[in-house]
Amino acid sequence: MDLKIRGRRALVCASSQGLGLACAQALAAEGCEVWLNARRSGPLEEAAAALRASSGAPVHTVAADLNTEAGRAALLAACPEPDILVNNNAGPPPGTLADWDHAAWLGALEANLIAGVLLIRGVLPGMRARRFGRIVNITSAMVKTPHAAMGLSTAARAGLTAVSKALAREAVVDNVTINQLLPERFDTPRQEFMARRLMAEHGITRDEARQRIADTLPARRFGRPEEFGLACAFLCGADAGFITGQNLQLDGGAYAGLV
Repeated sequence: MDLKIRGRRALVCASSQGLGLACAQALAAEGCEVWLNARRSGPLEEAAAALRASSGAPVHTVAADLNTEAGRAALLAACPEPDILVNNNAGPPPGTLADWDHAAWLGALEANLIAGVLLIRGVLPGMRARRFGRIVNITSAMVKTPHAAMGLSTAARAGLTAVSKALAREAVVDNVTINQLLPERFDTPRQEFMARRLMAEHGITRDEARQRIADTLPARRFGRPEEFGLACAFLCGADAGFITGQNLQLDGGAYAGLV
């Protein structure tokens, strides 16, 4: 399927691995010029080299910390007029209310609300002026199904969702859409971290820990990153301009609600 975005400029945050990289791979396969981002230049350059080799697309790198003003400025300076922005950032670790002091809350909000909002602020006027823009925020299934242990992530990402919903209603008249992808249990380094945590808590093997996690989903398996990337690319397509302000869950059937 041709998504009609060949030659479009795509800025993909936190994209040296995991779901961010999967989105970049899918966009590069559609012929987009892609900017990858991570804090560490070594893994970033390795990911970029592999993506150039596999896709033949132009791939650039920006080593920058999204949680800082300087990092966000560097990203926007490297790609000042993106047609596509994929907002992504690492989430805070699970815990309990007693674990989360003032600094923990500020850190979660900086990474998973403020960074995304300020990047949208930086690109949205230009997208609207050029009458094309696709913004996809990678949030979490916890936005719609909060778990106490993921309270930091839930609160910050729900805030980004709310702001984005309001902006989406204004921007769509100029062919700019803003949508969220809500993943749960994709086979990424994040799930490796969760498996290791389960191993330590229960004294089980890695395979047992991974299966316990997978068994929490009706699909009884982890999601594949490429499945996620393709969903992102579709929302970025030229013919997806009537889809905005939505929260698409990619969760193997985990969400039990009707809407």
